[in-house]
Amino acid sequence: MQCVRRQHVRTKSQDLLYSAQIEEAARDNMRLLGLEGDTDLQFLLNGGDLLKVRSSSWKKIRYFKLQEDCKTLWHESKKTLKSKQTFSVEDIEAIRTGRQTEGLKKYTGDALEGQAFSILFKGRQKCLDLIANSEDEAKKWISGLEKVISNMNNLSPLKKTEHWIYSCMRKSDKDFDKKMSPKELKSFLQSINIEVDDDYAKILFEKCDTSKSGFIEGKEIERFYKILTHREEIDVIYGEYAKTGSLMSVTDLLNFLLNEQKDSASESDALQLIDKYELDEDAKAKQLMTKDGFLMYLQQPEGLIFNQAHKSVYQDMNQPLNHYFISSSHNTYLMEDQLKGPSSTEGYIKALVKGCRCVEMDCYDGSDGEPVIYHGNTLTPEILFKDVIQAIKEYAFKTSAYPVILSLENHCGLEQQKVMAQHMISILGDALVTKPLGDKMPTCFPSPEELKGRFIVKAKSRGKLEDRFLDEDKAADAGSVTEEEDDEGEEDEEKKADKSKSLKVAKELSDLVVYCKSVPFHGFEDSREKQSFYEMASFKESKAVKLAEENANEYIRHNTDKLSRIYPSGLRADSSNYDPVPLWNAGCQIVALNFQTPSTEMDLYNGLFLQNGQSGYILKPAYLRDPATEFDPITLTRGPWLNQKNLHVMVISGQQLPKINEKEYSVVDPIVKVQIHGVPADTNEKETAYIANNGFNPMWNENFQFEVCVPDLALVRFLVEDHDSTSGNDFIGQYTIPFNSLKNGYRHVPLCNQNGDLMSSARLFVHIMVVDSE
Repeated sequence: MQCVRRQHVRTKSQDLLYSAQIEEAARDNMRLLGLEGDTDLQFLLNGGDLLKVRSSSWKKIRYFKLQEDCKTLWHESKKTLKSKQTFSVEDIEAIRTGRQTEGLKKYTGDALEGQAFSILFKGRQKCLDLIANSEDEAKKWISGLEKVISNMNNLSPLKKTEHWIYSCMRKSDKDFDKKMSPKELKSFLQSINIEVDDDYAKILFEKCDTSKSGFIEGKEIERFYKILTHREEIDVIYGEYAKTGSLMSVTDLLNFLLNEQKDSASESDALQLIDKYELDEDAKAKQLMTKDGFLMYLQQPEGLIFNQAHKSVYQDMNQPLNHYFISSSHNTYLMEDQLKGPSSTEGYIKALVKGCRCVEMDCYDGSDGEPVIYHGNTLTPEILFKDVIQAIKEYAFKTSAYPVILSLENHCGLEQQKVMAQHMISILGDALVTKPLGDKMPTCFPSPEELKGRFIVKAKSRGKLEDRFLDEDKAADAGSVTEEEDDEGEEDEEKKADKSKSLKVAKELSDLVVYCKSVPFHGFEDSREKQSFYEMASFKESKAVKLAEENANEYIRHNTDKLSRIYPSGLRADSSNYDPVPLWNAGCQIVALNFQTPSTEMDLYNGLFLQNGQSGYILKPAYLRDPATEFDPITLTRGPWLNQKNLHVMVISGQQLPKINEKEYSVVDPIVKVQIHGVPADTNEKETAYIANNGFNPMWNENFQFEVCVPDLALVRFLVEDHDSTSGNDFIGQYTIPFNSLKNGYRHVPLCNQNGDLMSSARLFVHIMVVDSE
């Protein structure tokens, strides 16, 4: 959505028209957001000075203002009076009050606490650290922004579309007269991602210009909006079921829910949908649903492809910890690449808010006796260990209540290891697991439910847990190597032994390691005979993939009793990712990816952990928890894992796909790919033809069929790209969903951008049918 920008040259009358239109647009949008007359929002629309803080020496006053679309903010330098930057409130991830970010803590004093706030963005965009002129003004900025964000998020899809289209219309009205000429209409269509030839543009214009004035205005623009947003496919579906005077009765809607959507619905459910989504009060009073109400329902959570029953925790959370796939981050402190990218506590906050349950800390001796975290032997900056632990404490359980594993890569000397232990004990308090649960020495892991709200340390430790539990001081002063060194395979055993002797583990730190003791992997037989359940190995991706391909069943059996952590190769200097699916197929629990790097692999990761309330824990299928399992994802012999399904997908249409190139005349040629990711036999991809010059409402009506042998391990990914015959296609959006979370029937598919964030209005419309194979 874009808004009116000032022209370089305007007449005085145009200035007056411009100002009047700006004020009217602002009032309309305030009304749409339900904030008409709100003083905090009016404060944002008037704008004001804020001190922008980047460093101790870079602190500059900038004029910030919310534009009339009530969605876009811009700021300018008073010296140049030139607009510098704009951003949408939809790009904002969070508003933080006070001096909470690293920058504000470091570069401002305590006296400014009440005037400070930060705007944090989705993706990699740097946050804005700001200081208001007074505490009262800071509260107005914060309150106003939070209201806009909240109310914008709560707008229905229909209202979001209306908001966006009318804002684009205003932008296309070059002379600010509330009329649209044929030229302005074509410019508007390009702005919303449609390219039409002159003949069609003329037909469309003449259809709306009922006054024959050569312009469209008022009611004519409303007619144009209705033509533009009309969805023929909805007409067809609605017409098949609306059998009560061309409207849908409760019975008609129930027939649709049962026969088409395959929902377990009753008349009460159908009536509830009418009460909830019907826009016409007269129809609602008669317990009828109009076509607009029907479309409203299809765009709401009940009409989406994702099973809403899986939006909350629905799996058994009382199984041992190793029976779950666990959302895990690698090099969590990095915001970009691992050679010179920035390190920040924000990396931990972003990962935890996404539901990550295992975070990594590469710990080294720092100055002034304080351990630090950074990527060793690189140009990445250092951050204090204690600051990371504090940030983890504050954000660990905002998204998920289930346990967080602190994976320590310990490169510190004994003294600073003691400091690490002291910080974890003092900051995390009773939430830190320091001894086994219960009164007896455990023989298996506790469950995520038992560990709710707790922190588990994963690191090297001295001796056996049994010795500590029995209060027998038998723990040897064992050496420690980092997990990346455990399985590199590039050093011979003698060199490894020498290195390990040079790194000792402080008793204070060792005593905090209970359920996740890091040990080297010397083969499956050695693990069976010598490893306790709480001893776990880390595997470099290449070794893990090789085991998953060549010894899949042994690896699966190993993971029924032990935890396994997989990490990316050190050669991935750009912090790229590997495919997690083959490792999940082998039952590996802690498959750590670089959360900071947008990629297909992170799309799959977010897709798997979308379910179960985004708890960060997904219960593995029974055949991945059975110590005697015969399951092998490569050979795929007969067994309980074979539950063959036929997936029928009809890609019908798309709505409001974003532009790839923001140039005014740029329009996309969308193509949709439907992918299955799972065991090798199920992996597949099929694609539609591309639709030329239409990202606003492309129509495909193409059918695909997939045979899926192991649906428990399958993910379905909808990928939308901008077709380019001369080079590679460009990414437009995607959505990944567990196969078992698919809903049957006519469904909208919300689309995510490359950072994995949902786009406000971009969607696909599909028909899904899952049936048992004969």
